[in-house]
Amino acid sequence: MTTAAIILAAGRGTRAGGDLPKQWQALAGRPVVAHALAAFAGMPRILVIHPDDRARAAAVAEGVQLVEGGATRDASVRNALEALAGQGVSRVLIHDGARPLVSGAVIGRVLAGLDDHPAAAPALVVSDALWTGVQGLVTGTRDRTGLYRAQTPQGFHFDAILDAHRRHGGGAADDVEVARAAGLDVAIVEGEEDNLKLTFPGDFARAEAILKGRGMDIRLGNGFDVHAFCEGDHVWLCGVKVPHSRGLLGHSDADVGMHALTDAIYGALADGDIGRHFPPSDPQWKGAESHIFLRHAAELARARGFAISNCDVTLICERPKIGPHAEAMREALAAIMALEVGRISVKATTSERLGFTGREEGIAAIATATLVKL
Repeated sequence: MTTAAIILAAGRGTRAGGDLPKQWQALAGRPVVAHALAAFAGMPRILVIHPDDRARAAAVAEGVQLVEGGATRDASVRNALEALAGQGVSRVLIHDGARPLVSGAVIGRVLAGLDDHPAAAPALVVSDALWTGVQGLVTGTRDRTGLYRAQTPQGFHFDAILDAHRRHGGGAADDVEVARAAGLDVAIVEGEEDNLKLTFPGDFARAEAILKGRGMDIRLGNGFDVHAFCEGDHVWLCGVKVPHSRGLLGHSDADVGMHALTDAIYGALADGDIGRHFPPSDPQWKGAESHIFLRHAAELARARGFAISNCDVTLICERPKIGPHAEAMREALAAIMALEVGRISVKATTSERLGFTGREEGIAAIATATLVKL
């Protein structure tokens, strides 16, 4: 499962004032859109831009695909979706580049919403009284029951939203409107007050204050796991089925590399290990595929506001040979965790014929994961 992010930055944003469109104005020393891009670090990303901004975009969007926008918001989204078509994307997050403070927790809740629905989006319940007005005078009130303030990222199953945009007549306020026009159910997940959209000059001061209040939080976690050999004709390692003269013994599928990496993420969160979240005494996890554990750990990190910066897995064994499968393992782990392959390392070593791995009694794995608070 691959999740991609589309960040929209093709508008002109004149209400914010200044000499540049709001997404290119400075916020805490960086362009607004650079903050938005960083929130989705680790995912394949598309930045939708105005043709006049290509040079600015190239300076802040290294490794990010650039797509020129259309005359309207929905046309810009359509261009980005078409650029992603055929790239194996299963889920997509569509985010306003003028929302630079979106947290990993909001992103995590949207992704979790997509587990049970074709679309999910963050929102805040309207709690203030609503008025109508003309020329500065109150002319009436409106019932706020059932009203929400929409935010982004709005998440979708990729094929469904692409088809919805292809069939839509245009003029939608956002992608939820496009999805609903196509008959898709959209789950509402909890947004955050800090996930503001920069619109007016005063919004920049508020965003600066929020950023100053956020301290840098970098977490490092380690994981270690061992599984003994048993009868069999293959082993599962980092999500890849590797032919071998023996299998690995374990309560689940015994993917020693994925188990070590899962524990590394839990460790960085100070939240125990696989056994705490998926007890071996529970029969439902007997023979379970280890991607269930790793995806849970990655989504838990996002739900707590962390991005996974990088992961490193070392497999320790004499055989099977890992090198021919290392790239496939990186790709499998990246898909499970919704990360760029470039953030994942898989390598192997032997123990020089020493110890249980040297005697080919089993395989060990060491993993490290770095988490960064968004």
